Amino acid sequence: MDIDDIDDYVSSNDLGTAVLLKAMARAGTPHVAFASSMVVYGEGRYECPRHGVVAPGPRRVEDLDAGVFDPRCPACDAVLTPGLVAEDAPLDPRNVYAATKVHGEHLLAAWARETGATATALRFHNVYGPGMPRDTPYAGVASLFRSELAHGRAPQVFEDGAQRRDFVHVDDVAAAVVRSAESPAGPGVTPLNVGSGTVTTVGGMAQVLAEVMGGPEPVVTGRYRTGDVRHVTASSDRAAEVLGWRAEISLRAGLEELVASGR
Repeated sequence: MDIDDIDDYVSSNDLGTAVLLKAMARAGTPHVAFASSMVVYGEGRYECPRHGVVAPGPRRVEDLDAGVFDPRCPACDAVLTPGLVAEDAPLDPRNVYAATKVHGEHLLAAWARETGATATALRFHNVYGPGMPRDTPYAGVASLFRSELAHGRAPQVFEDGAQRRDFVHVDDVAAAVVRSAESPAGPGVTPLNVGSGTVTTVGGMAQVLAEVMGGPEPVVTGRYRTGDVRHVTASSDRAAEVLGWRAEISLRAGLEELVASGR
């Protein structure tokens, strides 16, 4: 999907951002809030019991076939333990969309240096809520599971369902955007994770959604896609410190609103 749409991603995200930044430089705009994404990290933060924090390599097919889904330490081959990624983590985009988001942050930094303006790069986590796209490969997993349940089908959860994510409601995200636009944090570009602060597994989210919709239990398939990220969850403490913002909507309450909205 990424490669087939590579020109669309680049024209919308890279060229679109460049055009906007050029216009803001001419207008003397002092600050911008940029919609980035948690995908800039690639995999999240991992620790090895012997080697501390390490960057995992690609997962091995033989491990995936054997049901070992967590990545291994590149130094000793031990299975790694996931943690929370902070804004100072290295950026490691794993697909075209992620690469355009990283490039957008780099363009933003160049614009800030050239103009003396400030910017906040909001790294959104798994956003869900009313109005999200449905029945499309571009939708998030919450939307895909919702569509299955609406048709009376059980959500199909890949791997073992223990993939860690941070599902954040769109209303909380909107509040973070407003706060960042009203409260510039300079100088230069300030990256901030925007998440709920609660680690949820993909299987756990599917279970809550099935309960909310009164649908069939999720099915954990064991199937996998080699390019999928296993765990990516982040600390949003910096957003609380810089913006005075924290997410307020729980996953169950947010999913109940999503289902009730019909959108």
